[in-house]
Amino acid sequence: MASFCQSRSAPQTPRARQARDFANLALWTLQGWIAMFFAAAGYAKLTEPMDNLALLLRWPEQVSINLVRGVGIVEIILALGVLMPLFSWKIGRWPLLVSATGLVAMESVMLGVHIFGADISLALTNAVLLAITIPVLLGRRPPC
Repeated sequence: MASFCQSRSAPQTPRARQARDFANLALWTLQGWIAMFFAAAGYAKLTEPMDNLALLLRWPEQVSINLVRGVGIVEIILALGVLMPLFSWKIGRWPLLVSATGLVAMESVMLGVHIFGADISLALTNAVLLAITIPVLLGRRPPC
C-alpha cells in the first residue's frame, strides 16, 4: 500500500489532474467564503456600537470594548491572510497556513464560549466555520 506522500508524488494521469484541479477550486471557494465572513465580522466588531453587538452576540457585554475591537482587527488580518496567495505567489503558503491555524484556534475558542453561554445558533455557526476552515488548512499544507 502506497503512503500518502508517495501517492501525491506519483505521475499525474488526466483523471488525477482533474481531481487535483477540482480540489484546488473547491479550496479557493472555501477560502473566499472564510475571508468574506471574517472580514465582515471583523468590520462589524470595529464599527458597530457595543449595544448592537451585545444584542447580536451576548459575549461583548461581558468583556471590554478594547477586546471586542481587537478581535475585530485580528479577524480582518486573518481573513486577508487566507487570501494572501492571490496577492503574491512569491510569499508562499505560510501566511495562508498561519491564518487558517489562527482561525481554527479562534473558532474553537468561540465555539466553547457560545456553548457555555447557551447560544446554540452561534455555536452551530462556529461549528460550520470549523468544518470549512479545517479542510482548507489540511488541503493547503505543503506536500511531504
